[in-house]
Amino acid sequence: MRPAVRPVGRLLGQVWVWPAVVMTVVGGYRLGTPDLWRDEIATWTVATRSLGDLLRLLQHIDASNGVYYLLMHAWTTVFGDSTVALRIPSVLAMAGAAAFVALTARRLFGSRVAAVGAGLLLAVPPEISRYAQEARSYALVTCAIAAASYFLLRALERPTWRRWAPYCVAMALAGAGHLVSFSTVAGQAALLGLHLWRTRPEADRRLLWRFPVAVAVSALPVLPVVLLGSRQSDRQLGWIPTPSLRGLGYFGERLFGSGPVFYAFALLALLALALPGRRLQAWQLLLLAELPVVGVWLVSRLGDTSYFLGRYLLFTVPAWAVLAGGGAGALYGAVKALARPDRAPRRSVAVAGLLTVALLALPAVEALPKQPAVRYTGSHNGSEEPFRSAALEISAGYRSGDGMAAPLGDQSWAMAWPGVSYYLPPDVRPYPVFVARSADDAEDLSPEPCPQPADCLGEVSRIWLLVLGDTTDPLGGMPTDQAQLLRTRYGAPDRVTPLGGLTLALLDRDT
Repeated sequence: MRPAVRPVGRLLGQVWVWPAVVMTVVGGYRLGTPDLWRDEIATWTVATRSLGDLLRLLQHIDASNGVYYLLMHAWTTVFGDSTVALRIPSVLAMAGAAAFVALTARRLFGSRVAAVGAGLLLAVPPEISRYAQEARSYALVTCAIAAASYFLLRALERPTWRRWAPYCVAMALAGAGHLVSFSTVAGQAALLGLHLWRTRPEADRRLLWRFPVAVAVSALPVLPVVLLGSRQSDRQLGWIPTPSLRGLGYFGERLFGSGPVFYAFALLALLALALPGRRLQAWQLLLLAELPVVGVWLVSRLGDTSYFLGRYLLFTVPAWAVLAGGGAGALYGAVKALARPDRAPRRSVAVAGLLTVALLALPAVEALPKQPAVRYTGSHNGSEEPFRSAALEISAGYRSGDGMAAPLGDQSWAMAWPGVSYYLPPDVRPYPVFVARSADDAEDLSPEPCPQPADCLGEVSRIWLLVLGDTTDPLGGMPTDQAQLLRTRYGAPDRVTPLGGLTLALLDRDT
């Protein structure tokens, strides 16, 4: 038994293990409770198509998420498309991010306290917790950037191509998962500059050309995504407002999902920057966390398209976690150093430990009221897309041959048709009213609306009608030609049910 126990003990002693375990537990808690919201529905409707249909769709929309959709296509083929199955990859990815955060902190600060503390702190921000259980690419990108930071540090210490290779893979995966993540190169360049300054005059000057080459190699696989995504940016990003200077100042609160949690991280970061130890490494991390944010803000301010959104820059939070862990480690080391051999060193070490634990616990305590907010049924969508509620109402009153009409065209962004369809049982399949082509045939996320409503009404006697918003006049929320046709053929709705973001009505020609 003993030889078998030793490998387990060594594994549990690794600084990355417990952060990864804790992040898995935090991300997995009530994983299936929040309903899928429209972005997650987009993941489902794309990932579950045939490979050919998926590739054709990417030529028209969502190419920037193409690599993630391909990964999810493979995943759902094996594990299915339940809510839990769709979200598990994000849980695992964020657990990987926590592991790389711990490894990065250990390499930069040389302290187990800093390493384990940094990894555990990553699980604290509510936004990290939320996107750890969302079927989108943000957790994967966060993990890839955290890995790239760790591999970059290894390459800087010994710049062989064998060490540059994993950095290139991680950066390529991050860029293909979300193009905005490549803004981290600005922070990495600053990290490189401070590394060369710290190691002078023995600094390896080859880094000055090897780093740009590694970045260029990482960018090559991303170029097709850039070319396709640039043609689709107006359709997908036009809704993001141009950021203000005030928005930049308060961005930390949005990025973390909690002002108190962000300021607790900032306090720990100040300790890393102020206390003796490894201040230069702390500055490297601060630049790694902040320069991508400032860069994206400037591009969004000066360009035609804005990219300044909290979840787009979620990948910067691991650098903050490493920096905060460094602050905890610096505090522990500073108080421990005050212990004198003749004056109860154990007591001083105990005090250092208590202070460090208290500061590490501060963000967690501040985050506790926020964490349940990302675990209830409508937490991912703010109850604005009650797809499950609509599906339950339709299923309860469904008759064979019923039709369904849902927002399409200019309102297809709401993903109401595929969202409700996801939650309908397999034996409940209403006739698609006002649909010219299915989403698969249209090579889009939602079905294509019929230009002549009368041609696509069908002969159904009852229609389940979905409109956006809560209203007592659902026909008034429809396109004029469709509403007029339904009034003529069906009259007033038989019953109207506002669901909180959607209104469901039943039109019955026989009543």
